[in-house]
Amino acid sequence: MKKPKIKYSLLKILTGSDLSRRQLPLMVVESSLKDPVVWLTACGHGDEVGGIVVVQEIFKMIRKRGLLRGSLYAFPLMNPIGFETNARSITLTREDLNRSFPGNSSGSLGERVANKIFTSIIETKPTLVLDLHNDWIKSIPYTLLDPYPGPVHKEAYEKTKIFGEKTGLLIIREKEELNRSLSYSIIKKDIPALTLELGESYVVNEMNIECGVKSIWNILAYLKMTEPLEKFFNYPLPKGYQGKILDYLDKPLSPTSGIIRFLVKPGTFVKKNQPIAKIYNVFGKLQETMLAFSNSIVLGHSDSSVAFPGTSVMAFGITPN
Repeated sequence: MKKPKIKYSLLKILTGSDLSRRQLPLMVVESSLKDPVVWLTACGHGDEVGGIVVVQEIFKMIRKRGLLRGSLYAFPLMNPIGFETNARSITLTREDLNRSFPGNSSGSLGERVANKIFTSIIETKPTLVLDLHNDWIKSIPYTLLDPYPGPVHKEAYEKTKIFGEKTGLLIIREKEELNRSLSYSIIKKDIPALTLELGESYVVNEMNIECGVKSIWNILAYLKMTEPLEKFFNYPLPKGYQGKILDYLDKPLSPTSGIIRFLVKPGTFVKKNQPIAKIYNVFGKLQETMLAFSNSIVLGHSDSSVAFPGTSVMAFGITPN
C-alpha cells in the first residue's frame, strides 16, 4: 500500500500588537475515497497537552499502516495562547474556548477562534468529531457523552453512543448541558461527536497516550478506515461495566476545611457508604469521613489535598436511576 501523504497547514486567528501571527495548526490525510470523514481536536484547554501527542501518534500510525479509505483531519492545538502559558483559558481574554462554540466571526477572541474551528469542521461534512481533553491528575481515561439533546437530534445522538462503545473506554454521561462546548454544538448540527477525557493534565502520561491512541484506532477500524489492531482495545474495568453508560457524579462535596487523605484509587469500584476520603485539621484531628453516595466507579480525585466547604473532592461514574 502506498504511504499516505500528510498535509500540514496553518490558519490565521490573530495578529498581535507586535504584528506577530497566531495560527491554528491543521493536519490532513486523505485516501482516494474521501468518506468517511473523522476529525480529531485537541488542547482546547491550554493545560491539557496529552491530546496533542495522541493526534501526533495517530497520524504516525496512519503514515506507517496506511489509510484504507476516508479522510482524517485534526486541529492538534486549538488554544495556542493558553498552551504557551500553561493555562486552561485563552489567557489574553480569560475565555474558556470550550464554552465559546459555535463561535462568532465578529465576537470576542474566544468566539472568533471557536468560529474558525467550527466552520472548518462543518464544511467537511464529518462523520464523527472526537474532542480530546484531559482531566484531574489522578484520573482514568473515559469517554464523555453529552446529555440527550432532544428528539430533533436523536439520530446523531444514537450514533454517538455507538461510537462511544467502540472506544473501549468507560462511557460517562455528562450531567450538565454544556450548550457552548464543541461536542454539544456539533451534535446540534446532527453530527456525532464525543469528548475523550484521557487522564491527567499538564504533562504527557505515556499510559494515557496509549489508551487514547488505541481507543481512536478502534473507531477508525470500525469505520473501515484502517486495519484493526491485533486485539480490540478495552480499558480494564470492573466486571459488568464494559460498554455500560454511567452518569457523572462529583459528590459528596467537602463539608469542611482541612487536609484530604484519599482512601480509594481511580478506576476502583466502591460500594454505597464506603469510606472514600478522610479530612483532618491542621493538628491531625479527624474532621470528617466522606462516604460514597452509591455503588460506583472512581473516575478521579482532585488535584489538591486542600479541602474547603462545598468543594468537589472526587468524581464517580454511577448507574443511572
